Amino acid sequence: METAEIRRRFVAHFERHGHTPVPSASLLLDDPNLLFVNAGMVPFKPYFLGQETAPYSRAVSVQKCVRTLDIEEVGKTTRHGTFFQMCGNFSFGDYFKEGAIRFAWELITGSVDDGGLGFDPEKIWVTVLPSDTEARSLWKSIAGLPDERIQDRGLKDNYWNMGVPGPGGPCSEIYVDRGPEFGPDGGPDADEDRYLEIWNLVFMQESLSAVRAKDDFDVEGPLPAKNIDTGLGLERVAYLLQGKQNMYEIDEVFPVIERASELTGKTYGANAEDDVRFRVVADHVRSALMLIGDGVTPGNEGRGYVLRRLLRRAVRSMRLLGFEDRALPELLPVSMSRMKVSYPELETGFGRISQVAYAEEDAFRKTLAAGTQIFEQAASEVRSSGAARLSGAKAFALHDTYGFPIDLTLEMASEAGLSVDEEGFRGLMAEQRERAKADARAKKGQHADTGVYKGVLDEHGPTEWLAYETLETESRAIALLSGGAPARALAAGEVGELVLDRTPFYAESGGQAADAGTIEFDGGRLEVLDVQRPVRGLVVHQVRVVDGEFTPGAGLHARVDPEWRLGARQAHSGTHVVHAALREVLGPNALQSGSYNRPGYLRLDFGWTQGLAPAQLHDIEQVSNQALRADLPVGWQYMTLAEAKEWGAIALFGETYDDSKVRVVEIGGPWSRELCGGTHVDHSSQIGTIVVTGESSVGSGNRRIEALTGLEGFAYLARERDVVGQLTGLLKTRSDDLVGRVGELVERLRGAEKEIEKVRLAQLLAAGGGLAAAAEDVAGVALVAHRADGAAGGDARTLAMDVRGRLTGDRPGVVVVIGVADGKVSVVAAVNDAARARGLSANDLVRAVGPLVGGKGGGKADVAQGGGTDASRVDEALALVRAEVGRVAGQG
Repeated sequence: METAEIRRRFVAHFERHGHTPVPSASLLLDDPNLLFVNAGMVPFKPYFLGQETAPYSRAVSVQKCVRTLDIEEVGKTTRHGTFFQMCGNFSFGDYFKEGAIRFAWELITGSVDDGGLGFDPEKIWVTVLPSDTEARSLWKSIAGLPDERIQDRGLKDNYWNMGVPGPGGPCSEIYVDRGPEFGPDGGPDADEDRYLEIWNLVFMQESLSAVRAKDDFDVEGPLPAKNIDTGLGLERVAYLLQGKQNMYEIDEVFPVIERASELTGKTYGANAEDDVRFRVVADHVRSALMLIGDGVTPGNEGRGYVLRRLLRRAVRSMRLLGFEDRALPELLPVSMSRMKVSYPELETGFGRISQVAYAEEDAFRKTLAAGTQIFEQAASEVRSSGAARLSGAKAFALHDTYGFPIDLTLEMASEAGLSVDEEGFRGLMAEQRERAKADARAKKGQHADTGVYKGVLDEHGPTEWLAYETLETESRAIALLSGGAPARALAAGEVGELVLDRTPFYAESGGQAADAGTIEFDGGRLEVLDVQRPVRGLVVHQVRVVDGEFTPGAGLHARVDPEWRLGARQAHSGTHVVHAALREVLGPNALQSGSYNRPGYLRLDFGWTQGLAPAQLHDIEQVSNQALRADLPVGWQYMTLAEAKEWGAIALFGETYDDSKVRVVEIGGPWSRELCGGTHVDHSSQIGTIVVTGESSVGSGNRRIEALTGLEGFAYLARERDVVGQLTGLLKTRSDDLVGRVGELVERLRGAEKEIEKVRLAQLLAAGGGLAAAAEDVAGVALVAHRADGAAGGDARTLAMDVRGRLTGDRPGVVVVIGVADGKVSVVAAVNDAARARGLSANDLVRAVGPLVGGKGGGKADVAQGGGTDASRVDEALALVRAEVGRVAGQG
């Protein structure tokens, strides 16, 4: 019986018995506690928790699920799968144990001709909680099971709860005896491989007040309405009914294994180690298909990281099986063709799904080949040294250079019989995060092992770098790389790295962004995306093919975008000017510690312990623009590092320089002299303008100034002028008077807000009398449980104290006010002496409702206060207050 048919029969069976079919929720159900939906009951949690009223009394579903904790076990056992489908029937205060057991028994043992699953009743075993004599009795009366096939198991196996206060109850699990060839006699207690669990019936009947462990909790009392939650593993039932050994061999999964076998030339079942890899491929391909189908995309965190890991494990497993080509285009359509029967949306969305998956494989393939080679070399070195542990530095290199997640390195090491210094790896990661700048990481991280570039340099010599002399060169390609390895060609749209014998392009350095431009060849054009110097003397261009197909060999015309270069020159010279102005305004200790500039924009980091005043920023901007108006000459010359220091040139802290020759750029002679390899204007006036746009902290003892230059600076000023013009028009005043006019309006607004606050508070307190008069009687206690929208913590406390004071006489009084303002919840409880004598405590009430509103709190027995962030549960919290007051007062 095919899996889709089992699925259909399950839904039809319960639909015949009055259950509403509920489609599977997305794997990405909005639940802050879950990465993915991991159980069939998850979409129904609000109904079981009483947060919402179920729109039906009976429901049936087949829910898509993903459990990420099982990834490591995939392929090694008969039943662990990342993606699986959970069939469930649910009752919300309708039928209970008898109905659940009867429905389950009829389906699993009913004849195939009548729509059942056709299991042999003599092979069915069940387990029950020892204290659940009712369930045992029902299994005997409904199913006719003898006592020996109804086994008692403890709380760890046969009691269900959510791990938090809420509903709970005993459960009864259904097992199928696969036969003596799978293990010893004795039922589930003896062997759970032979006796395979297929269905769990949960009888929610108790309210738990505390849950410390699966088998350690406090029962508060019976639930007001008893519920049923069941889960039948679709894949498990499928492999039993299809006569297979495990879930990987069922009709929805095994076709991927068959295709993988055809591609690799290896036979499934011939080798245990290969079989695990086949199963990993089949499971992960299907799991990735379902995740992408529900909108997940590969990434480095959270859900995206799980998907990336699944795809990369599948691709790598195919390589370990001997298949080096692109695997997912061969396997993903096979999985889709099987799963579309139950999920037709996979076929309609396959264009998007496949694009996401194939792009991830392509990216991973480029890094996997080089990384695997490095790993194997490192592993060989470890073994030859007699050690059994891969260093943290090697693991870090695999991650940093090749994009290997640490768990992939751990897997590879485990397969090689090695361990990994994970602590050392984590330490190096922390050091990298501390020292690396985000923009530098984004660019430098694209480059592969520098050994590749060193080989190009050794073979062809250094690049003739002409960025200072020209914007165009006739050049020749001496190396083409893709994914850190030599490439023969790049097709349209592909990205690679190109090394030229000569280039006019400026390679990113000294804080200046790399040039943009094009490289033309016969029949096509390349766009230059980035330019770097991975090794000294070699300039590497990251390029994308815009037109044609690029193959090295033909003559090339390299051309820097002249507008880009002009903007870059303006920004870099502007950085030097701002640095000089900064030192003139603040003093010589204000030294640059870092910088970044691109056309039209600059930022300069400098050591300083406090924020700059507006007047200081104004002075820095004014000094800078005075230097531009003075049309200071800009020049540079080469000298030794010692000569440069003697000349007074400033070196960037933390940078290293060539002792034999450095380039010193000066603007206005001694006013600005810095070691710099960037491109610059010839006169300061060519910068156009410098507009300081901000100043901020970038860490302890470091500040940052940001500014715009050239046309970008003028455009910024024009926007500012337009804003001033609009404001003067609205306020009907001159620009000179604008600040004063706005100041007057702000003061008037503040005064009005204070008056409004007074009126609002008076209205709030005026409600106190009415609330006190309307106090409800709960077990002899005058209770005011009130929601005050718009009331913050102070207001809620004021109101609660006012109402408590109005509760006259010796009658016990309890006031709980829950204020909601700006999405925040404030809880205040006030209890009088008579109520405290009855055992009521403000502290206990606040602590009880705190978790419901997403917070906590506490205080004294007479007054306590707390807060939270979940305003959606305020009414539920007030209901809990009434229940708690009734419970405690009733006991008194």
